[in-house]
Amino acid sequence: MDNALALQDYLSKPRKVLITTHHKPDADALGSSLGLAGYLKKKGHSVQVITPSDYPVFLAWMPGNEEVLAYDKSKATLVNEKVQAADIIFCLDFSALGRIYDMADMVRQAPAKKVMVDHHLEPESFAEFVQWDPSSASTAQLIYKLILELGDRAVIDENIASCLYAGLMTDTGGFRHNNTRHEEFLIASELVAMGANPSRISKLVYETNTLTRLRLMGYVLSEKLVVLDEYKVAYITITEEELKRFGSQTGDTEGLVNYGLSVQGVKMAALIYKRKDDVKLSFRSLGNFSVSEFSRAHFEGGGHKNASGGQTKLSLEETLQKFLNLLPQYKEQLNSLD
Repeated sequence: MDNALALQDYLSKPRKVLITTHHKPDADALGSSLGLAGYLKKKGHSVQVITPSDYPVFLAWMPGNEEVLAYDKSKATLVNEKVQAADIIFCLDFSALGRIYDMADMVRQAPAKKVMVDHHLEPESFAEFVQWDPSSASTAQLIYKLILELGDRAVIDENIASCLYAGLMTDTGGFRHNNTRHEEFLIASELVAMGANPSRISKLVYETNTLTRLRLMGYVLSEKLVVLDEYKVAYITITEEELKRFGSQTGDTEGLVNYGLSVQGVKMAALIYKRKDDVKLSFRSLGNFSVSEFSRAHFEGGGHKNASGGQTKLSLEETLQKFLNLLPQYKEQLNSLD
């Protein structure tokens, strides 16, 4: 962080701290938030983590989860009061305020100082303090590096290390994605030395499923996965009725798009599903095909080069047709990938 000394000076006395992250938080979003919260509490600050939505139940093991306030419309007044009362607001794992949905205007208009810590492309300018690195695999490791910059390595305990390790582990796909560099392994090793248990955390995140989630996964892979060999593309669509049929909860669709990308010969995969008023899209790709550019250009999205998301107000059928109609213009690029 370029202005770490100024942040360190501001945090030299107790502050009212609010930490928030993106809508439908994943392990990196929640892990970086709770890891930072644990650190700031040990430094004597009053800390509240507020998520702009609910999040998967398989993340509820994270230390500090019981104190998280998940926004919904019934809590709008309470959340706004906390936002307005904050001295400083940390915005983690997102770089545009639109990613916190109904909380965006609250945070934008709040008198508090803003801190943005993120690794997604094309950040919005809204914060006084910025820790942004698109080459970083996770926001969790940026929080770890920030704590070190503030001179507080010794403050990191087992709980903080576990939250940050979970974020680093998941955003590297269990250290399998091409964003896994020497640095990621070094930081993972340091977090393990500080108390994070890799086997336990992996079990809690990757191997803790509800029966309904497994049945949804089986149905999707058997009935809904479509491979278009001509374009080296795989896609999955899930209707709102199908999600209801399987009793789907937040997080149940997470990771499904990766199965499409795992099909031999596939270079780009998409998951398209209806959730309430919007159609959500999740994209994955291999090599130099940027799904971040693809989703930003066509589906109000963005993210990382090989992993991004988007959304539309179109129907599920219209969204699928739009996606299919786009493929011919990318055929040559997709087919040229090794």
